[in-house]
Amino acid sequence: MKNFEINQFRKQFPLLSKRVNQQPLVYFDNGATTQKPQSVIDAQSDFYCSSNANVHRATHQLASVATTKFEQARVQVQKFINATQTKEIIWTKGCTEGINLVAQSWGKSHLNPKDVIVLSYAEHHANIVPWQIIAEQTGAEIKVLPLSSQGIISKEVLTHIISERTKIVCVNHVSNVIGKVNPIESVITRAKEVGAKTLIDGAQAIANIIVDVQALDCDFYVFSAHKMYGPTGIGVLYGKEEILNAMPPYQSGGEMINKVSFSGTSFQSLPYKFEAGTPNIAGVIAFAKAIEFISQYQLNDRHEYKQELLEYAFKRLQTIPSIEFIVEGKPDIPLFSFTLKYHYQDVASYLDLSGVAARVGGHCAMPLFEYIGIKGCIRLSLAPYNTYDEIDFVVDKLTALVSKTDEIIQRNNVNENDNNDAQILIERFNQLKGWDTKHRELMLLGKQLPRMSKSARNEQSLIQGCESAAWLTYSIEQGRYCFQTDSDAKIIRGLLAVILAAFNNKTSSEILSFDIDHYFTQLGLLNHLSPTRGNGVLAIVKKITEVVT
Repeated sequence: MKNFEINQFRKQFPLLSKRVNQQPLVYFDNGATTQKPQSVIDAQSDFYCSSNANVHRATHQLASVATTKFEQARVQVQKFINATQTKEIIWTKGCTEGINLVAQSWGKSHLNPKDVIVLSYAEHHANIVPWQIIAEQTGAEIKVLPLSSQGIISKEVLTHIISERTKIVCVNHVSNVIGKVNPIESVITRAKEVGAKTLIDGAQAIANIIVDVQALDCDFYVFSAHKMYGPTGIGVLYGKEEILNAMPPYQSGGEMINKVSFSGTSFQSLPYKFEAGTPNIAGVIAFAKAIEFISQYQLNDRHEYKQELLEYAFKRLQTIPSIEFIVEGKPDIPLFSFTLKYHYQDVASYLDLSGVAARVGGHCAMPLFEYIGIKGCIRLSLAPYNTYDEIDFVVDKLTALVSKTDEIIQRNNVNENDNNDAQILIERFNQLKGWDTKHRELMLLGKQLPRMSKSARNEQSLIQGCESAAWLTYSIEQGRYCFQTDSDAKIIRGLLAVILAAFNNKTSSEILSFDIDHYFTQLGLLNHLSPTRGNGVLAIVKKITEVVT
């Protein structure tokens, strides 16, 4: 879109003016969910204020208005992806439910022992686990498409992997980790040659490229509203009419029923056969506004500013010392996955202190990381409301991190022989003001924590449930427990040091009676632990209490 004005565009997103840790928010986690423009927020609010009623079921005026808006949204989706007709548009909670619907409805009625389901190594867990479950239920087998050095599905092996035994091929249009468009036209063509169905996960593609399901000629296509400036909890399953008609209902209840009696029940025709219960009406109506927003700014049609932003970010990121992108080449959408010499959890924690929202870890794609031989990575995913200044800010911060020149990571003079028992730690942390100083103290404690030998860091000592790999061993001397712990992430090692200060050299009764929640509250850390990090602390404490009981 010509004459795109970034400052005016940004003003439509109220959350972008928020400050995080006393810093302006830099939101680089758009691959997880995009922010919402005021028009989408207003559409959802306006429904509840002006036309809240259930759809399809009543004859009063409010219900008529709600039903009209609800079905108009279905028409908008149909046109947006160029489906043949509206009955091919099924409302779901999101991609995950759409894939589960196909797996349980089509899969359970069509798959048999020795049939093959084909996936790729770059799939999100949501496009792996449902097929593992249905394979176990039906006796079908799963085969996996390898990736090229560029991180896309390798076309050279399509003929070998997608064979006469293949019944369905389920792959992503764009990986949520790699950010490159897969050759799905070739995948679909090969699937048709052997009579197999195709399901395309379009979660990352739908807001970035034009999707024409007729041109693709896929059998199913799924996507979620919240990754395209719309609300959470609403998504779409597109399916060809003849295939959907032949599929049994996935769920049953109100709305999808034609006639019910104790002698038998008949079901509605498409699309209602697959839409049991009261739908997310407000979400659907707000979703329609998000589609209007995308269309207004042509955000999915090689948007010029977004392409320039992608080019600039890729060029600037390459200047960071020690950066390693997880695959070769520039991505097709502004989504960048890489590693640095620091553990990705430490990088995320460091960025968060500067107001930067980034994603790190396994990105719900563990098989992909196992395939490429790393445990996780840092992901920066941008949208057209991001700026060159934000890119520069993040690149400068990461450069300072790996060069150890940032004030946040400067090492203070700390007496490493301090007796870091619980009370002394409480007193020390109470003298620190602000999360940034407490975070720095945790990082220093993590740096001081003695490393375990590699041989001791094994499956037996691994702490289950911790967000990053963490290990624990122990010995008992005169009834007192001496623990050794370790993690690859300094921030986790810092938390481990805090926990050890409470539990080391204590008897089992002292350990079991210790109030860990009150301890973390006294330290001023409880409110700053993310849910996953908080769960990791609980997992560590659980492991210790299991040891002593």
